[in-house]
Amino acid sequence: MTRALSRRATIALVGLTATALAACSPPAKTDSSASSSASGSAAAADAKTATSAEAMGGMAALEAAAKKEGTLNVIALPPDWANYGEIIKAFEAKYGIKVVSDQPDADSATEISTAKNLKGQSKAPDVFDLGAVVALANTDMYAPYKVASFDKIPSQFKDADGKWVNDYGGYMAVGYDSSKVPAITSIDDLLKPEFQGKIALNGDPLKAAAGFAGVQMVSLAKGGSLDDVTKAVDFFGELKKAGNLIPVDPTSATVESGATPVVINWDYLNAAHVAKVPTWKVWVPDNAIIAGYYFQAINADAPHPAAARLWQEFLYSDEGQNFWLKGGARPVLMDEMTKAGTVDKEAAAKLPTAKGEPQVSSAEQTDKAKKYLTDNWAKAVG
Repeated sequence: MTRALSRRATIALVGLTATALAACSPPAKTDSSASSSASGSAAAADAKTATSAEAMGGMAALEAAAKKEGTLNVIALPPDWANYGEIIKAFEAKYGIKVVSDQPDADSATEISTAKNLKGQSKAPDVFDLGAVVALANTDMYAPYKVASFDKIPSQFKDADGKWVNDYGGYMAVGYDSSKVPAITSIDDLLKPEFQGKIALNGDPLKAAAGFAGVQMVSLAKGGSLDDVTKAVDFFGELKKAGNLIPVDPTSATVESGATPVVINWDYLNAAHVAKVPTWKVWVPDNAIIAGYYFQAINADAPHPAAARLWQEFLYSDEGQNFWLKGGARPVLMDEMTKAGTVDKEAAAKLPTAKGEPQVSSAEQTDKAKKYLTDNWAKAVG
């Protein structure tokens, strides 16, 4: 994987109308299968427009509706990305719902295009986990929903109506196999001959949040800013000319095989490689700390709307948040959980540290940087 205004349902009005019609009409003769089918359709309609568990009749009703659907379709969730492998298994075990994971190594743009291509089909993704650039450009595709812990999430990390919510984040970093390349203490080290054919950026910065944040990190390290990434594009152009930058999307397999001994990626994804490559190190440039959160959203056309909403409830529970933390990511409710004493302290203690003030790109800065990349990235890097 290369990691967000409102629509309220008229459920009460529909219910009242149906009740009135039933009172004025003689009872119809229906078989049990037809009755069951009608009941299932009504539940699906309620789930598709429900903006909270309360709107579904409570968590028990939501869980029952999700179990009846029996399936949840997710997309672009590699098992080793922020501990999603364990999260999926825990969700399946807890609720007995099968999780179908499609294109685990896809980028955010592919999530959206897949949802559009499969609209109306049972295989369409139910939920999204998106980078900022793609997430904010496609808000018309999300269903508003507020999880039980919604009010505890700081306002800057969510859409006011619940169309999207930040889920987890981290710092952009450079990971490297210390047995294959020299120690990295400066971004300029990457231009050295020892790094020829060894450096991989996690994704096209115009499609993948990790790639975009990597460009911004280099921008700060080279004296640029979040919205002025000219120096970063020039630097990546130099890496390309030197033969140091390779056109490979890094994965656990490429790191383990040695095909990508240097990876520009989120710190939690880089840190995960240590388990298989003990000589793997993670370096965050001083005073060039790019903090970024991914965006969680429900597909407005989700084929399994109740399961999609139950998935969100699970992710934003203490249990779900600690799963992300265990994977080295910083869950959005971490501060709240730390105060409440529900955070996984052992996992929190393992998070990498960095010198300087973390910076988060605003929508305006993102748009400006994206425009420059659209006009110049291909020219410099190909």
